[in-house]
Amino acid sequence: MTVGQSTSGSSSHSGSVKVNEEQQWAATPSKIFYHFGTSGLAVAMATGVTHPLDVLKVRLQMQLVGQKGTLTGMGSVCLQVLKQEGPRSLYLGLAPALTRSVLYGGLRLGLYEPSKYACDWALGSSGVLVKIASGAFAGATATALTNPIEVLKVRLQMYPNLRQGGPVAEMRRIVSEEGVKALWKGVGPAMARAAALTASQLATYDESKQILIRWTPLEEGFYLHLMHSEHRHYCSHGHD
Repeated sequence: MTVGQSTSGSSSHSGSVKVNEEQQWAATPSKIFYHFGTSGLAVAMATGVTHPLDVLKVRLQMQLVGQKGTLTGMGSVCLQVLKQEGPRSLYLGLAPALTRSVLYGGLRLGLYEPSKYACDWALGSSGVLVKIASGAFAGATATALTNPIEVLKVRLQMYPNLRQGGPVAEMRRIVSEEGVKALWKGVGPAMARAAALTASQLATYDESKQILIRWTPLEEGFYLHLMHSEHRHYCSHGHD
C-alpha cells in the first residue's frame, strides 16, 4: 500500500467515524422516548425495593426538629416504626415515590441527549464540558419539575395519619392551606444536588464509553455498558 493510499484510507476512516458520531448525536423522538421509558422504569424498580430505607431516612432527618436531645440510630427508628405503626408504614408515600421515579429518571436521562445535541449544534463542540453542562441542565430541570411530588412524598412518609386521605387529598390540602409555592419548598438545594450528581454521572459515563470504544476492541453492547457503568459508579460515588 502506498503512502497516498494509506493517507486516503485514514481520512476515509476518520470521515466515517465523524459521520457515525454525528448520526449518534441525532435526537429522534423514538430515541428520546426510549431513554425516557427505560430509565424511568429502571429507577421505579429501584425505588420500589429501597423505599423503606427512604422512609427511615426521612424519619431520621426529622428527629427532634427545633429541639435538643439525643438522636436515635436507624435500627432503633426502624423498630419503633414497626412497633407503633406496623410494617405498612415502611411503604408510606410509595405511590408518589414511584411516580416521581418514573418522571425524574425519565426526564434526567431523556433530556441529556437532546441537550448535548443542541449544544453540539449551537457551539460545534461535543467535549467533556458540554457533557457536564448537559448533565447539570438535565438533572436540575428534572428536579424542578418533579419537586411537588417529592414534597408530597415526604409529607406522607412523615405523617402516618395522612394515609387515609391519600396523595390526592394531601396535595389539595397543601395547595389550599399553604399555597402553590409550598410545593416547591427546598427546590434550590435539590436542584443543585441533582445538577452536580447528574453531571458527574452522565458525563463520566459518556466520556468513559467513548474512551473504551476508542482504545479497546469493545463495541456498542451489553459488556461495554456494564464496564463503563461500573467506572461511572466509582467516579461519582467512590469518594462519598
